[in-house]
Amino acid sequence: MVFFNVIKMFVATFSEQEQRELAEKLTSLLSTYRRISDSYIIEFFSESLWDTLPVSWQEALGDLTPPQIADLLLDKEIKDRRYPSVWPLSLLALRTAAHVLSFPRKAPGGHSQDAGAAVPEFQSNQSQSSLLRHIFRKHVKPKKQHEIRRLGTLVKKLSDQANCNCVVDVGSGQGHLTRFLSFGLGLDVTGIEADPNLVSMANKFDRQLLLALTKEKQRSGKAQGLHSEPGPSPRHVVGWVNPHASWDVFVQQLVTASESDSSIGPTTGPYEKKQRVEDLHLKPHSHQTKAEDKAELQNTLQAKKTHINISDSVAQVNTGAFPSAGTATGILTCKSIPVTDCGAKELDSFVLTGLHACGDLSSTLLRHFANCPQVQVITSVACCYMKISTQENPNPPGVFQPPFSSEITVAESSSEYSYPMSDWVRGLPGHQLSYKAREGACHAMEDYLQRLREESELLRTHCYRAILESIIRAERPDMRRPGVQTVKKAHALSFSEYARLALPRVGLPADLPYDSVCVETMLAHQGKVVVYFSLVLLLAPVVETLVLLDRMIFLQERGFKSELIPLFDAAFSPRNLVLVAVKPKEA
Repeated sequence: MVFFNVIKMFVATFSEQEQRELAEKLTSLLSTYRRISDSYIIEFFSESLWDTLPVSWQEALGDLTPPQIADLLLDKEIKDRRYPSVWPLSLLALRTAAHVLSFPRKAPGGHSQDAGAAVPEFQSNQSQSSLLRHIFRKHVKPKKQHEIRRLGTLVKKLSDQANCNCVVDVGSGQGHLTRFLSFGLGLDVTGIEADPNLVSMANKFDRQLLLALTKEKQRSGKAQGLHSEPGPSPRHVVGWVNPHASWDVFVQQLVTASESDSSIGPTTGPYEKKQRVEDLHLKPHSHQTKAEDKAELQNTLQAKKTHINISDSVAQVNTGAFPSAGTATGILTCKSIPVTDCGAKELDSFVLTGLHACGDLSSTLLRHFANCPQVQVITSVACCYMKISTQENPNPPGVFQPPFSSEITVAESSSEYSYPMSDWVRGLPGHQLSYKAREGACHAMEDYLQRLREESELLRTHCYRAILESIIRAERPDMRRPGVQTVKKAHALSFSEYARLALPRVGLPADLPYDSVCVETMLAHQGKVVVYFSLVLLLAPVVETLVLLDRMIFLQERGFKSELIPLFDAAFSPRNLVLVAVKPKEA
């Protein structure tokens, strides 16, 4: 059995019973305030949302300034709150319950919730992580640099402890994580991506990285930090992971992909094959001696003879103490043949990872982990909760459909939905989550807190769109919540300028007449629009917690312990929770 020694400062520990009790509390809270979580802020005026709040709430919240909203309602870190008036107990209870029941979003060693707080690795240069070598920063935005460094390092640590050198990165996109895992951390990686254009870019970026290493060697006589041991280049393959297909179909997909290897192919120079890169990710300016490195590695690997310690792995990811090489011995050993070539026809055991795998993809990977004997470890970072399938909405809008989707048979379209996944949550009354509630769970609390504290002009955009909705419905009562393409810098425009640009985007004339006096009255209620949206945002982490807790309970019901870790800085990467599970060691 694998045991997780959890460091409480990183992640809370829940027994099976505690997980179930938490799920009950979450569903009860969300059922009580479903009207708020299901509200569309653009309907603030057209549906009179303010009037749906208790009068006592309206009196307590109506005159708050944006910074007061941040401190008194949203920011759970505030301890000394000073209220301008007496708040009703029901409002205080909602705020407290939302804060207490939500999973913590603060990363280990993290800072304030404000998006304005600098992430340490970007203090000297906001576009370049100081903890990631330049070859892994090219074409990569700062947010992604931050994510691939932390998740890649965690995957490497778990791979070493599980003695699984093979990794499958699903939804790999342009291959930034795949490239870092392979060239930077010496793992044998296959990336699967449904978009052939992104796969083409991934192969192109691989070639550019190898060329950069070749030039570096020609200039200095060696590529800094490269080990000498060779390995295969990462494989980037075009493939759609069917959420309705069984795990053996997924494995066959991997085997087929390896047989028609879509890696970067022959290149010139001494780096035709992947080389492990030491300290390219964490300590580019380190002056540690080899003896210090060895001592650090030995300290890291001691006392790991009976279990995989996920929390220690997280600690090393976030403190920069992760060793550049080395494999733990006497720990979880992969079944199947020795891990030497993930491209073998008999697929070896592997680590499954997905960085912001969209919609049903994250839940599909969890099912494959639970059912597929080859998958030993999973690290899952979810996103786009509104795109997950539910019984009430089995085909949500915006879900990717492959060109060959018509070939999917009715039999494949099983009753396995992405929420709820667990039997326990499925049996709870009021467990249903609407599309809007799940969409709201994708908003960035930290970014909005910054806007509130700065009293940013961006706060007026929701009010503008809500007024526009009223004008649209007055002209076209049948048109409800039409998609309006983003009006650039709408917050810097007057409402009349905004309306002139926005109305044609829904098929209405730019000069459509409207009651300007009524519009001015609605503009005066911008503060109430901000308050109501903040109430919706207060429940967003509660919804996300229920979705992810359901997945943890799903794994628990199948005999697998898991941990949910705030791996990324939430101010930088709002979907910062990674679900980690490891299969127990065979007797």
